[in-house]
Parts: sequence; structure tokens; C-alpha cells
Amino acid sequence: MKTTLQIESLALALRRYPIQKNETLQAWDAADEYLIEHVKGLALPPQSRVLILNDGFGALTCWALAQQFNVTAVNDSLLSQQSIEKNLEENDLHGATLLTSLDVLSFDVDIVVAKLPKNNRLLVWQLQQIAQLSDKSPSVIFGAKAKDVHSSTLKLFEKHLGETHTSLAKKKARLIFCEKHIQLDALPNEMTSFDVPEYQLMLSNHANVFSSESLDIAAYLMLKHLPHSDEIKHIIDLGCGNGVLAVQSAKLNPQAKVTAVDESHMAIASARHNLVAHGIDPSRFECRANNCLDEFAENSADLVLCNPPFHQQHAVTDHIAWQMFCDAKRVLEPKGRIVVIGNRHLGYHAKLKRLFGNAQIIASNSKFVIVEASK
Repeated sequence: MKTTLQIESLALALRRYPIQKNETLQAWDAADEYLIEHVKGLALPPQSRVLILNDGFGALTCWALAQQFNVTAVNDSLLSQQSIEKNLEENDLHGATLLTSLDVLSFDVDIVVAKLPKNNRLLVWQLQQIAQLSDKSPSVIFGAKAKDVHSSTLKLFEKHLGETHTSLAKKKARLIFCEKHIQLDALPNEMTSFDVPEYQLMLSNHANVFSSESLDIAAYLMLKHLPHSDEIKHIIDLGCGNGVLAVQSAKLNPQAKVTAVDESHMAIASARHNLVAHGIDPSRFECRANNCLDEFAENSADLVLCNPPFHQQHAVTDHIAWQMFCDAKRVLEPKGRIVVIGNRHLGYHAKLKRLFGNAQIIASNSKFVIVEASK
């Protein structure tokens, strides 16, 4: 659904990507509008250096470029980067520098405009990056849904960057203003690690990896039921996170190639690190930031492992899971299998049976089910 964000005489045509047939959500929210309104009121001169963090679909980046600012946009999400690129093209805007969450921020800025990330570890990392930018004190403004701005959130700003206050709520959105008083000469290591002794695993995780300080209970259950067979030649860990399933599958199936796929740059970097750390030969694996299985060859995998997300940014949705399942069916060889874990209430058994014509529950507990379907 293409919708128009109107800011006085400027009209921006914006879409959410990937495009869905029956999309009902627009490509910006009240926090985007609030941020734009505030920054517009600052009357910054053209060519002001603007650093934009966590721009979901490009509303902030498109608006800033339209003001002739010098724009750098940083995202951990490949889908957000692709959305920004496509929406810039849609609006005939050019010149933004697009960086990933793993890139070094080694330049001066006049203002930081950001959406509040869901993950507090990522927030801390970004605040530390801002603290290291320069000796100058850029304006720092974060926008969020009002319900996501907690006293604990503000304490993180105070601890890692400087004095913090908030705006009044407007359309259920709120702005966070922070004065940069802390100057870091060097960034700390943002990676964390934990052990999974039952499987002789030590997993390292970048800041935006799901469950980065302990193994989540869905992954624990999945580890007990990973397929292993001499006939498996190619395994795809789809939505790999830190790569725990890819690592264990590679250990159980030493003859197989393993491909770890995620739309998070930090997840892919974590998975690559963990595969190497557990002695998996680099010739046996690939780690790819990707939108599901776009551009993967048909009939090219024997097994797809999947723990699908049920949200895109802050929106609850099942379209990503459905795309994962459809892509898996295309990429699997005849008789190839997909093994999926999810919360019971998500109904993955019915979805897979509808798509593959078969599905069976191979394990479950009070919260999760593991479902297998074959092509």
C-alpha cells in the first residue's frame, strides 16, 4: 500500500517493504511525524550533517534528503535498508549514505535523529557510538511510541550519554532529548557470550541478536530434535539469529553444507563468528543477510530449519512466517523437509499443512510445538 506523508508542501510517497498484497499498515508512524515536526522547527541550514538511526521504512531519510541535508542512515535491518533505498528512488531523492549497524561511525554530525530500538542492548550500543562521535555536542533526539518510553529507558540515556528529558505525548508518541556530556575515547566490546553446556556450545552475540544473554527456550527444544542423516547435503537455518541451530546441525551432519540466513546484519555476523568458533570449516558454510530466501535457487536444499518472527519492527504480523514457508517450499528439493518451531497459538501446523499438503507435530511442550512438513 503506497501512502503519502504530507509535510506542508512536501508530499512523500512511501511503501512498506517487502510489498504485501493486502498491506494495511502505512510506512511511517506518529513518532516519525513528531520527529520531523520538531527537526523542521529547528530550521537547520542546508548541508547540515544528520545521522539517522533505525529508520524503519525511510520516512525520516526521505524527508531529511528533501531538506538538502547531508544524511547518513544506519540500520541493522536489511529490510529497512532496502525500504529506504526503494522509497528514495520512488521520490527521486539521491545522496544518502546507508550504513549497517556493524559499520564504524567515525565522523562528525550536527544532529542525531533516531527511532527508539526495541532492544535495550542495541540502544546502549548506539548511545555509546554517539558518545564517541566527536568532542562536539550534537543534538540527540529519539522518537518512540509513548508506551515504550519507560523510566528505565531514560536512565540508559543518562548513564551512557548525558542529561535527558522528554516531550509531551502527541498522538501517543513521545520524543526523548539527550545532551551529550559523556565522551568515549574507545568503544567497549558490545558482544556478549554464554555457554550451553549440554551441547558443548559457547555462543557469542552482537547487541541486536534475539536472546543474546541466554539461550531461549524455543532453541533449547529445537536442539533436541534436529535431523541428522548422511543423506542431508544442504541445510538452511532460516532466521538464524546467533546461528545456534546452524552450528549444531553442522556438527550433527558433517557431510552437509550449512547456510545461515537472517535479515539482521548483527545476527549474520554472530552466526559467522559462532560457526568459526566451533571449528566448522568455512568451506562448509555461508552466512547471508537476506530477505527470507529471495534469489535462492529452486530445489537446492534438503532441510530448512525455521523459528519465524511474528512481528516486523513493532507491528505484529504473520506475513514474514508465511513468506519463509513459501520460500522454503520453492527452495527445497523433492522430499526435502522444513522443520519449524513456534508458539502453539500461532497455528504453524495448519499453515504448513495448507501449503505442503502434509504436516506433523514431532515435539511439543506447554508453550511450543515443532512441526515438520515435506515437499
